[in-house]
Amino acid sequence: MALEWEQVVVDSADPVALGRWWAAALGWVVINAAVDEYEIRPAQNHLPGLIFVPVPEGKSVKNRLHLDFRPDDQDAEVARLLSLGARHTDVGQGERSWVTLADPEGNEFCVLRARQRP
Repeated sequence: MALEWEQVVVDSADPVALGRWWAAALGWVVINAAVDEYEIRPAQNHLPGLIFVPVPEGKSVKNRLHLDFRPDDQDAEVARLLSLGARHTDVGQGERSWVTLADPEGNEFCVLRARQRP
């Protein structure tokens, strides 16, 4: 038996707006722009993707699952994401080498330092 990771499903108050935000943040393409299933992927036939679906309730606690990203330049990437509408957030992480941000609907994600080259 084999499993293929298709996508991460993100509950959202506004799937279209949040999906557009993440598409801009990641530089991904829109696969499905429906109001009830807004899907983005790194490329048309490249998995996994993110799919944003509507839910009636708002986010109320820290995410149980979040995404980590490792850019070439942490400071530049954090600045770019903040300019797109991300915001700094504190989930009790304290002083760390990564930066914890939240998307426009409050979903946390981390921007790691650049990988050390040998």
